[in-house]
Amino acid sequence: MLLFQAKKFTWKSFSKTLDDVPEQDVEETVSDAVIVFLHAEAEDEAKPKLETKVVKNIKWLANKRDFKNIVLHSFTHLSASTASAEFAQTLLDNLDERLVNTGYQVWQTPFGYFCEWDLSVYGDSLGKVFKEI
Repeated sequence: MLLFQAKKFTWKSFSKTLDDVPEQDVEETVSDAVIVFLHAEAEDEAKPKLETKVVKNIKWLANKRDFKNIVLHSFTHLSASTASAEFAQTLLDNLDERLVNTGYQVWQTPFGYFCEWDLSVYGDSLGKVFKEI
């Protein structure tokens, strides 16, 4: 995971990368948010308590600035090992639900799409965090 404490994050769907995902023309902006670039690896499909660990890391970083906004983005560029698309989408959906159930507002960028981004990040060391779970 790459996590960012963002002043502002804008994303726009650009092009589909998976044939079986719905057509989406999305452009959104969120301010004061933790942006999560998440890469699901093949090994993650067998990791116990993976969702709990991911949620704890996201909430830890969000709480450093009292952020209640979270953006989840599937980012399959952090490793050569990649989980199935079905697993990655289910993981994102489950993370979304768990975060919403604990008081966060959550957005997901379009799954199965390349997106354009505009990301403004805080400058301190917690503005950019890498976590391997």
